[in-house]
Amino acid sequence: MYNKSLVDQLKVSASQPSEHLRKITNSDFGLSDKKLNKVVKDQQKEIGRYQERLYAEHKQSLLVVFQAMDAAGKDSSIRELNKRCNAQGVRVAKFTKPSVEELNHDYLWRIHKQTPAVGEVVIFNRSHYEDVLIVKVHGWASPSTIEERYTQINNFESLIASRGTTVIKFMLNISPDYQLTRFKSRLENPKKNWKFNPGDLDERKL
Repeated sequence: MYNKSLVDQLKVSASQPSEHLRKITNSDFGLSDKKLNKVVKDQQKEIGRYQERLYAEHKQSLLVVFQAMDAAGKDSSIRELNKRCNAQGVRVAKFTKPSVEELNHDYLWRIHKQTPAVGEVVIFNRSHYEDVLIVKVHGWASPSTIEERYTQINNFESLIASRGTTVIKFMLNISPDYQLTRFKSRLENPKKNWKFNPGDLDERKL
C-alpha cells in the first residue's frame, strides 16, 4: 500500500531542491527495521502489479532516474526496485564514461536511445544529469554551456513526457563520513573488492 507519510519525507521541493542536501542521511523515519522491511516488501508487490499493468496496457511508459554520490547505493536500490517486476518489461541502462562514438554525437544522443518504449519501464543508473554535474565540478564546460544544458535537458524531458513517458527521479544522498565507511567496506570485504575504484577517492575530494 502507498505510504504517503514516508514518501512525503523523501520528496524534494522543485522550488527549493537544496533542502534535500540538508536532510539527515541516516534517518530510519521513526520506524523499526521490522516495520521498514514490511514497508519495502509491500511497496515491491505494488510496484510489481503496476508494472505488469503498464506492460499489458501498452499505452504509456516509465523512466526512473537514479543519481547519487559514489557508494550511495544505486545498484542495490535498483535491485530492490526490480525484485517483484517482470523482467520482460523492465530494463536498466547504466551510463559510464562516453565512448568515442557517443562523443561524436551530442550529449543527449546516447540518453535518448535508452528511453523507454510504450509499455516499458527503463531505469537509468546515472543519467543525462552527469553532463551538467560532472562537467561543472571538473570545470570541463563554461557556465554558459551548463546553463544551456539545463534548458536542453528540461526540453528533452518535456519531449518524452509529451509522448506518454512519466519521469520519476531519485537522488540518493549520503554523508561524506558514511561514504568513506562504505569505501572502506569495499576494501575490507573480499566480495566487494571489485566495487572499489581508486578514482572514486579523487572524485570525493571534489
